[in-house]
Amino acid sequence: MQNSVYQFDGGKVIIRLRGRICETPDELLTSELFLLVLKRALRELTRRESKLLTIFLNPSFSEENMDLLVHTLQYLVKLPSDMVMRVLPESTPLFRDRLLFNDFIEFLYNYWRSQQRFIVCEQEGESLDKRPYRTFTDTVERLTHLVRGIYRDVQENIVGTHPRIYRQVRSGADVAAIALPKQIPLPGKGYTQLNPISLIRQVLIYPPLIFSPPMNKRSGMFERVFYNPLDRMDLNKEDYVCYPAKVGPLVMMIYFHIHFFELGFSLCNLFDLADDTDLQRQPDAVYIYGAPDSAFEDIKKAPTIFYDDEENDMLVGAVPAGDVFGYFGYLKKMILTLHNIRMMKLGRLPFHGAMFNIDIQGKRPHTILVMGDSGAGKSEMIDALQSIAGDELKDLLIIADDMGSLDIEPQGRVVGYGTETGAFVRLDDLQPGYAFGQIDRTIIMNASQVNARVILPVTTFDHLIRGYTIDYVLYANNYETVSGQNRVIERFYNQTEALDVFRKGTVMSKGTTTSQGLVGTYFANIFGPPQYKELHETLAERYFTKFFANNLFVGQLRTQLGIPGMERQGPWEAAKALLTHIKEFDDGRVS
Repeated sequence: MQNSVYQFDGGKVIIRLRGRICETPDELLTSELFLLVLKRALRELTRRESKLLTIFLNPSFSEENMDLLVHTLQYLVKLPSDMVMRVLPESTPLFRDRLLFNDFIEFLYNYWRSQQRFIVCEQEGESLDKRPYRTFTDTVERLTHLVRGIYRDVQENIVGTHPRIYRQVRSGADVAAIALPKQIPLPGKGYTQLNPISLIRQVLIYPPLIFSPPMNKRSGMFERVFYNPLDRMDLNKEDYVCYPAKVGPLVMMIYFHIHFFELGFSLCNLFDLADDTDLQRQPDAVYIYGAPDSAFEDIKKAPTIFYDDEENDMLVGAVPAGDVFGYFGYLKKMILTLHNIRMMKLGRLPFHGAMFNIDIQGKRPHTILVMGDSGAGKSEMIDALQSIAGDELKDLLIIADDMGSLDIEPQGRVVGYGTETGAFVRLDDLQPGYAFGQIDRTIIMNASQVNARVILPVTTFDHLIRGYTIDYVLYANNYETVSGQNRVIERFYNQTEALDVFRKGTVMSKGTTTSQGLVGTYFANIFGPPQYKELHETLAERYFTKFFANNLFVGQLRTQLGIPGMERQGPWEAAKALLTHIKEFDDGRVS
């Protein structure tokens, strides 16, 4: 791995590959990376005062023990232990207790695999992105087979037997990417420092991936500032890579720090990568996730910020690199905030909610928009709807899982668009077995904690930007019990009544942020509308007027997800009522 750069950050190992990968056991066992990993593993055993160190005559971390171990492993890959001791007599003490030595090798192998391992192929002058499959085969796959082969050969030569059960676990990298420097049309001044940073062109992941970032919830809003944070930065290109994301019709350059690599690369399950054609125009926004502290005028008061660079027609977001911001919500929601601001400026109404097109046997397809805050029961209701509909369901297409925008076409139709090809949803609130049915494509975060999340693909980019004519506009009410006058589905008959409910944005918090209990946010969407409230109010009045003029069904759907004991039953009842409503809506039986 000549000329490559190795970076360690907490439990992460980043290999910035700028040459060929190791091809033989000798090359790997004498490589700089292996020696670094071995040194860290021995130090960990020393810290724990582990009995595994007693394989050495002097049971402690030392350069002598390291050298002896490396030389022994070089022979053990090829020869049984008895022959190794003859060829390398000084290795004899290591074999005093062969089971213990075998346990040591198992620890070393598992120590390597316990790290989150990332390979970034960024050899300049090579057309790596023109032959991505070959690139990944020659790097990630080769490293996987090499590491696993060394592990198995060494263990078999120590104990003298073959295992009866082989487990093909990931032994190379969890994530790999081809990332190359590319000049994109950015404005001058502070933006120029972004061009040397490598842009991801292809990503390879081995799902299911299980990450444990330092935080499991987000807090606060993204504050608008009136200075460009890029003018306060001096970025080191070795500390970042860029994910050029297609966010609905927009292109955003997401620069993420090595401290957040597991979060940054998880974007591949949420947003499509921009292609070369997309990168020929100026992007709509740039976001520095893991920015230096110097970027912030007052990092304690306003640590999550964005700047509206009207002069250059660019939005700029920035969030610090501290552990407190190590939650995927800080990445996703800033991107969507910038999207929403851009949409409002283009005359579209952004929404926080889920939108889907459902096709039931014997009925025309309906497009349903369910607005509401995180934890309101939108995704859970859709999941239940698919189960309840059964054989009656011809198709259910997700258009937007979390954010999107509405537009009014020249002929007066209200059409909806999405932003993400994936979903970032609570594991606890999914129907039993749902996540496991998609486990082979899933990224799981903080699985053992409250607000455990999964990121998985749910739709395609073509469906996001197609534009679907809206039939229903519903507010997801998760806090009111269904009883008496509170029906599961309630229609609003005038614009003022509807706007009052949507504007209040009330929700029973489910712990997805630091908010607790019954809270209200402007249009259940703190991601752009409150920061541009005057503009948003004008758009909301215009769009709700059009909803009623077009006789769309505008109302609220009581999911009851926030009511204790109704976490499963509530979305199920909501889905059942909505399915009945769809069947009767075209027949004129529903008022």
